[in-house]
Amino acid sequence: MSVFNSQARDQSQLILALSKGRIFEDTLPLLEEAGITVTENPETSRKLILATNDPNVRVIIVRATDVPTYVQHGAADFGVAGKDVLLEHGGEGLYQPIDLNIAACRMSVAVKNGFDYATAVRQGARLRVATKFVQTAREHFAAKGVHVDLIKLYGSMELAPLVGLSDAIVDVVSTGNTLRANDLVEVEEIMQISSRLIVNQAALKLKRERLQPILAAFERASKMKK
Repeated sequence: MSVFNSQARDQSQLILALSKGRIFEDTLPLLEEAGITVTENPETSRKLILATNDPNVRVIIVRATDVPTYVQHGAADFGVAGKDVLLEHGGEGLYQPIDLNIAACRMSVAVKNGFDYATAVRQGARLRVATKFVQTAREHFAAKGVHVDLIKLYGSMELAPLVGLSDAIVDVVSTGNTLRANDLVEVEEIMQISSRLIVNQAALKLKRERLQPILAAFERASKMKK
């Protein structure tokens, strides 16, 4: 029987959707606050469903952009997703009770070193912008009255200005090291980004007794990070 069959699944069981990398690592202390320890490392294990010390809590590993979809459709009861991902998804069918204050970064506009972004924007030039955050980029430039041609990419965003595919990129920036290594400069911050707890709305009603202690532990731990 598939763990993703939300109708047949044991209603005492909770499924948490996480992505590999920083979000997974930053979520571990929050889980430990709730007394939950993940027993396998997704970086070394090929498994996509990870056990925990609680037989009724399992973690599924999915792409960061897919976390809201798994939670929305009930394949996971709750998950952790960045604000950037949630803005693109739209947040339909999701309860977002807590900003966890983890995996902090920023959404920014970056260009090739030497490109006069300020003048291009001021003169109303039509910019070519490469990004995977199409909705966020569209709203940002529309608010500024800047005409843009959006080019959707799924990776290696920094390459686009270097080979002439775009004038600028809109991407998530943490340290800025990747930009600098590719001779790009950050020219405008769009927003601060952090990761949020998201909960399936049906699960919140049907599994409230099981979920509530975990949500409370996450909230306590997130407040300590402020």
